[in-house]
Amino acid sequence: MNATIWHNPACGTSRKTLAILQETPGVDLTVIEYLKNPYSADKLQQLFADAGLTARDALRLRGTDAEERGLKDASEADIVAAMAANPAYVERPFVETEKGVCLCRPQDRVHEIL
Repeated sequence: MNATIWHNPACGTSRKTLAILQETPGVDLTVIEYLKNPYSADKLQQLFADAGLTARDALRLRGTDAEERGLKDASEADIVAAMAANPAYVERPFVETEKGVCLCRPQDRVHEIL
């Protein structure tokens, strides 16, 4: 099974999710450090749609200035544009496999798509 994780090495949940993926037999893993290789707006929209989330659902408020910038109450398009410009606004980690996409908070949610 192919799996892609959008990973932040500074995040404990992301590290734990990555460990689960690395320890799962048969997983061919791609790791994207999204702070170094940001998402495109199209990729964000695809991930959110496949995960059944809105951009607002995936907006990371903790540890960012997203709320101060008014993103909590912004339109979906404005949130996606802000996320594409500053990937720190995206909650983490997202994982994509052939079975779907999941925002893996908590990390055990990754099992839903393995």
